[in-house]
Amino acid sequence: MAGWLQAGGWGLLAGSALLVGAALGYLARIPGKAIASVMAFGAGVLLSAVAFELFAEADAQAGLWPTALGAVAGAALYTGCNVLLARRGARHRKRSGDQQPSESEQQGSGLALALGALLDGVPESIVIGTSLLGGGTVSVVTVAAVFLSNVPEGLASAAGMRHAGRSKAYVFGLWTGIAVLSGIASWAGYALLGGVPAAVLAGITALAGGAILAMVADTMIPEAFENAHLLIGLITVAGFLTAFALSQAE
Repeated sequence: MAGWLQAGGWGLLAGSALLVGAALGYLARIPGKAIASVMAFGAGVLLSAVAFELFAEADAQAGLWPTALGAVAGAALYTGCNVLLARRGARHRKRSGDQQPSESEQQGSGLALALGALLDGVPESIVIGTSLLGGGTVSVVTVAAVFLSNVPEGLASAAGMRHAGRSKAYVFGLWTGIAVLSGIASWAGYALLGGVPAAVLAGITALAGGAILAMVADTMIPEAFENAHLLIGLITVAGFLTAFALSQAE
């Protein structure tokens, strides 16, 4: 029981960063270049975590081909769901400008945005829970990477929702719900996958990693380079090295 609670708690903590970012993005008027910078940092963090935590762990447990197949399956599954949601108005859910449609411009886009946010958060949260299965302690790197990347995700998305005329109740209700569901997904990753063989767990880890990589490419990198300046590449590397340093210190 303690492990279940721990998994849910860590997932909720990482998901709560979305609320922090949403508050900054909705209540403050942050320049586009600043949003691009924090999004680039978050993208770098996630890229590093996927490479040195998720894929490395999956490869150590099951080898190259199961890891590769899991990654491709995860990316394909995420992309398929993302295509469906994009057609209903969620294509630019992490854009801070005026790209997001309002409900009057595209009916049902509010629900699509909510489902898109859930789609983005579930793979990250599941791997937080599964990281507890190895040695009984959570991967600090995974939690830190998800937390650090969730702040710019929430920030950019909430800023875009404000531009689209979404109400404060909608924005904060959405991100509160996603934070809670992140905790539930993390709990589920621990509770439901505890008895599976190592090879299956490795495949699931790789699947989540592939989905996260697809999410970074589809939703975070476009925002990072929308208002790109000459330091964007350096900031992305700084995020990558931050997560890498955490993985080496763990």
